[in-house]
Amino acid sequence: MTKIYGIKNCDTMKKARAWLEQQQLPYQFIDYRTDGLSAEQLAHFAAKCGWQNLLNTRGTTYRQLADSDKADLTEQKALALMLAQPAMIKRPLLEHNGHYTLGFSVTTYQHVFGLSA
Repeated sequence: MTKIYGIKNCDTMKKARAWLEQQQLPYQFIDYRTDGLSAEQLAHFAAKCGWQNLLNTRGTTYRQLADSDKADLTEQKALALMLAQPAMIKRPLLEHNGHYTLGFSVTTYQHVFGLSA
């Protein structure tokens, strides 16, 4: 089963979900805020995607952090921040056939699902 992780109100999430529905591809949506996220899940995502890739440094939540929180980021510190504030996780995170894809682009999703342009 294809899974897509993120936050319901995110515009990029809405685009990704709309694309999946237009292609009639079944998926399970997991909302970090309502469904929760365990430290184990987050560590697994970081192992698959890289914690630096998983951390959304462009988002408002990250930019509003105190400079001391952003200084000297390690994997452990970044994971703790993302677990406390799931909006800091880059979205969407698509899990399909054991592979993980961050972000959304039509071209990338077409490739992931083996669809032609």
